[in-house]
Amino acid sequence: MIDPNYFFKGFKSIKGVGSPAIALGASFIAIGALLKNLGFSIQESIFSTFLTYALPGSLVMAESMLIGASLINIFIAVWLVNARLYPMTVSLMPLLMHENQPRWKYYLSCHFIAVSSWLIMKDNYEKIEKENRIDFWIGIGTATWLVAIISTIVGYVASDLLNKDMLIGLAIVNPIYFMCMMLGAMKTTQISWSVILGTILGPLFYFLSPEWCILFGGFVAGTIAFLYGERNGE
Repeated sequence: MIDPNYFFKGFKSIKGVGSPAIALGASFIAIGALLKNLGFSIQESIFSTFLTYALPGSLVMAESMLIGASLINIFIAVWLVNARLYPMTVSLMPLLMHENQPRWKYYLSCHFIAVSSWLIMKDNYEKIEKENRIDFWIGIGTATWLVAIISTIVGYVASDLLNKDMLIGLAIVNPIYFMCMMLGAMKTTQISWSVILGTILGPLFYFLSPEWCILFGGFVAGTIAFLYGERNGE
C-alpha cells in the first residue's frame, strides 16, 4: 500500500510561490480554452488531460485531430513528442527504486513524469528516505496531475474571456519556467554548454528545417556537451 504520510507530504510539496505547478496550471488553462475553440466537448477535454498529461502532447493531439489525421498518426505524433520525457525517467527512477517496494507502484508512477513534477522531486528527494521516495513521488504526481485537470476545466469554462494573445502567453509560461530552472541548474560545464548551444543551434537549424529544428538543435547541443564533459572527466 501507499504510505499516506509520505503521499500527502508529496501532495503538499506543490505549494509555494515558486512551485512549477503554477506554471503548469497556467499552461493547461490555455489548453482548456484551445480545446473548446477546436470543438472539443468538456468531457473530451478533461479526458485528454487525464490521459495525456503533457502540454506538447495535448497540443499535437488537438492539432492533428483538427486536420483530420488518422488515429495511428496521432498516436505516433504524440508518442514522438512525449519521448522527450525519457531522459527525465532515466535520471529519476534510480532515485526511487527500492527492493522493499512493489513493482506496481513504479508502473503507476510512470504516468506522472512531467517537467513540473520532475523538478519538485529533484528538489526534495534528498530529504526523503529512499524506501519512501516512491510514495512521496506518487503524491507529487497526483497533485500536479489534478492541477492540470482542474486548470483544463477552468480554461474551458473561461475560454470566452481569453483572447489570442492571452492564450499564447499562458501556453508558454511552463516552457519559460523550465528554461529558467535550467539556467539556475547550470552548475556543471556539461549543463551550461548544452543550454547555451541549444539556444544558439535551435534558431540556426530553423533555416534548414523549421519542422525539425528543435530536435536537431537539442540533439547536437546535448551530444557536444556530453562529449566535452566526458573528455574533461565530468
